[in-house]
Amino acid sequence: AAARLAAEQEVENLSGLSPNPEKDIFVVRENRTTCLMAEFAAKFIVPYDVWASNYVDLITEQADIPLSRGAEVKGKCGTNESELEISWLEQAYTLKLFFLKEGHNTSRGQEAFWRLSRVQFTYDTTERTYFKDAVSLGKHTASSHRLSALVTPAGKSYECQAQQTISLISSDHQKSVQLLLSEVRVQPFDITADFVFSEEHKCPVDQREQLEETLPLILGLILGLVIVITLCVYHIHHKLTANQVQIPRDRSQYKHMG
Repeated sequence: AAARLAAEQEVENLSGLSPNPEKDIFVVRENRTTCLMAEFAAKFIVPYDVWASNYVDLITEQADIPLSRGAEVKGKCGTNESELEISWLEQAYTLKLFFLKEGHNTSRGQEAFWRLSRVQFTYDTTERTYFKDAVSLGKHTASSHRLSALVTPAGKSYECQAQQTISLISSDHQKSVQLLLSEVRVQPFDITADFVFSEEHKCPVDQREQLEETLPLILGLILGLVIVITLCVYHIHHKLTANQVQIPRDRSQYKHMG
């Protein structure tokens, strides 16, 4: 049964198709059908301890760890729960994203939404690419706490170009690890076409930026329309006034009448 399940599930790292070298693309397929897609650029900011110059005190350094291309990917799709697992640098770093679909009561009645419900990041401070002279050696796990992110109506994909920060608490002396996500497009449920996202649901930041970009154009169009209408009214009024019979103002001009 395990062999049959493995044969029916496929995972693909399509990051090489992205023109952005910092952006990764991952696809999970089951029974030859796409069930989860994720595109994003990701970086982790991880504090860690090193010895001070006196070798008595500890000082905190910061590791900036990007999600490397060529990462290994695993995934699991379900009706209401889905997972994406990404590992790189010989599994020194592993990112797990957990998605949940559930119902919500709204003014329109019961509606379904999905969200990113949990994030787990495992990192190994013995890996020296990013952790130079680290004191607390070994693997540590940073996890989110009561996370509700990327909330999206069911049947839609989530899209956000703006950078988002998710805070994680590490097992390494409760240090705060930051996950920075940008250029995000994710859909963990209800994909109707193979390798194709459903209609996007834009994040509030992108919606606000789009409004700020289009508002000056809309105001300019309205102002231009008001000017055109004003000129048309003036032109029509001037034409009507010119065609009316002018009554002489000088009384002497009335002598020939009567």
